[in-house]
Amino acid sequence: MDGVTKRLAEFAAGIGFEDLPAAVVARTRLLVLDSAGIMVRARHESESTPSLISAAERLGFGGGDCTVIGDSRRYTPSAAALINGTLAHSLDFDDTHAEASLHSSAPIVPAAMAAAEMAGASGRDFIAAVVAGYEVQIRLSLALDPAAHYDRGFHPTATCGVFGAAVAAGRLLGLDAAGMESALGIALSQAAGSLQFLADGAWTKRSHVGQAAQNGLIAATLAAEGFKGPKEAIEGKRGFLRAYAPAADAAKVTAGLGTAWETLRLAVKPYPSCRYTHAAMDALAALRRDHDIRPEDIEAVEIGLPETGWKIVGEPEDDKRNPQSVVDGQFSMPFCAAVVLREGTLSWDHYATHLTDPATRALGQRVSTIVDPQAQAAYPANMAGVARVTARGNTYEAFVEVPKGEPGNFMDESEFMDKFNTLCGPYMSKQAMDRFARGLLTLDQANSVASVLGYGQAH
Repeated sequence: MDGVTKRLAEFAAGIGFEDLPAAVVARTRLLVLDSAGIMVRARHESESTPSLISAAERLGFGGGDCTVIGDSRRYTPSAAALINGTLAHSLDFDDTHAEASLHSSAPIVPAAMAAAEMAGASGRDFIAAVVAGYEVQIRLSLALDPAAHYDRGFHPTATCGVFGAAVAAGRLLGLDAAGMESALGIALSQAAGSLQFLADGAWTKRSHVGQAAQNGLIAATLAAEGFKGPKEAIEGKRGFLRAYAPAADAAKVTAGLGTAWETLRLAVKPYPSCRYTHAAMDALAALRRDHDIRPEDIEAVEIGLPETGWKIVGEPEDDKRNPQSVVDGQFSMPFCAAVVLREGTLSWDHYATHLTDPATRALGQRVSTIVDPQAQAAYPANMAGVARVTARGNTYEAFVEVPKGEPGNFMDESEFMDKFNTLCGPYMSKQAMDRFARGLLTLDQANSVASVLGYGQAH
């Protein structure tokens, strides 16, 4: 299909705040709020953050004019994008798109934050830019077929995210359609993100999302200064779709572009773990509550997932039953199930208390995972899950097709605020949290994005 890259470039360069439906604007504000709260907590508590900050300092990335959320210092634009992007994904608590099987805000919002500070942009321009990034990134993953992309070892949040970050930053830096096409071409050479981290709980899942934000910002800045990228970056003979998946469908990249808003299909997470675990966790929480199931009464637990999710959080079974790190736990259905059965939920703070808890680990040994036909039938439209718990000689079953936080079962503003306040509470005063949240929730009224981001610095 010819002209795909050009169409994306024209869309991203031309989109204005006035082109966005009110529902898209409202959703974007909430997604930015959600991302910011995650960044604050990750800046202080993610185990990968100290080495990230130390590396940035050693590379001379400090002393710039851009904000890292939750940090009192200032950084260069590319460093701010890198750090904020890594922080946004460090808790695995960030938004998701079920069918595209990726996270959107983590690579896109940080690139847009840095570009907005570089350009002195308004909140309206920022929102339009972020939406442009969402729409591009999500459509690229849909076109690739995320399951096939995963099978090749790629993480679509990062590989597709660098393009979303490039157009978001490019929109704020004032690129025209030709400049945006160059930015996409430059981003093509930076599309990376390997799933090898799943083998040993490494931290690269976090960093390559941050690098997608950083590389997208750099691609847009290069294009803004006249640097030329290749044309047809998406559909070309050696372009993204041909190189990164065996049978991509280029028509999905531009289908409904500018009229059907994938932004409204983004979901948010009530639990800080892989999204494929969430429907089953909702089901387990309901069974625990409705049948008064106590951990000591449980004989066996079976979790049914769609195949793509099972490959990520269910196998190899022995490894998943024995997580050694937070990353392992986030991608372990047995661990997540055991925590929910003991606590009724899973919060970020539970990793510290449960990863080494003998009772939790013993319960995890009783959890098995399978590919379930009912969950598979609901996929990819929904990351469904079924839970079967055998306790006291009885088996209880619950199926959740639409996990909490999906567009069809979305969180309201008060639930967003609860999540935000829980994440920020240990490191910001109530007054500071309220001011930051108000600024983000009224972002379209702000003349300066930089002034709002300043409220997110640690105090």
